[in-house]
Amino acid sequence: MAGRGTPEPVVLLVEDDPGDVMMIREAFKESKQHGDLYVVGDGKKALSFLRRAGGFTTAPRPDLILLDLSLPGRDGLDVLAEMKTDADLLTIPAVVLTSSRSPKDIQRCYSLHANAYVTKPRDFDGMSEVIRQVTACFLDLIELPD
Repeated sequence: MAGRGTPEPVVLLVEDDPGDVMMIREAFKESKQHGDLYVVGDGKKALSFLRRAGGFTTAPRPDLILLDLSLPGRDGLDVLAEMKTDADLLTIPAVVLTSSRSPKDIQRCYSLHANAYVTKPRDFDGMSEVIRQVTACFLDLIELPD
């Protein structure tokens, strides 16, 4: 069950690479986690979704955010920094899901209060396992605030 007491969790994927989006969608479908996966392709849209602004006035509040770092316009670090300084958004778990293995990126994300930093696997089986473990942890195992 999702942290906010609803039966179906909501996951927001912030990813601009169509191949990664397709792989993560499939991995999410194959995971034992049921719920809704929403996708936005840049940081500006992510913040609009989270704030229910622009074309996202009816967007649900996510139970989990999967956030790529390399995004057009406002990158993942900008999104993370802004959401973790916003009292309405800071309790939403944000898992950085990126191809970067840079120690500088890892340090920066945790200093901005990322809940986890995961390097994207290159193949579908690896991605399926990552999505299964991340969703099981953040949507089933741990208790999240309402």
